[in-house]
Amino acid sequence: MIIADTSVWVDYLNGTMNTQTDLLDQCLLDGTVAMGDLILLEILQGIKDDKQFETVKSKLSLLEQHSMLNHGLALKSAQNYRKLRKKGITIRKTNDVIIASFCIQQHISLLFTDRDFMPFVKHLKLKPVLF
Repeated sequence: MIIADTSVWVDYLNGTMNTQTDLLDQCLLDGTVAMGDLILLEILQGIKDDKQFETVKSKLSLLEQHSMLNHGLALKSAQNYRKLRKKGITIRKTNDVIIASFCIQQHISLLFTDRDFMPFVKHLKLKPVLF
């Protein structure tokens, strides 16, 4: 099972072809991709067209769903952010910290194109699907 970050889903939904979207397409066919609630939120809030919103919501809701934040994970996410800050690395989006921390804690590989996940790979043992 893998989780695909919003960065990959946006490319996928926009028809951008790259290594990550090709792999996401294969994982969808294989049934090996899951959806995190924060990623679902990020995807859906970016869709302007009502019909497309409903279509994407329906299709993404068929995937295995994961709640990505609770009290314990909030604390772990803060710790991970602080560990990276002490190394001089600032992660731009809190959601990325939560997504990476969730995947680390749950031992789920993350498919991404967003460079903010690389420090989690290098310093905190996030398992990337590619790289």
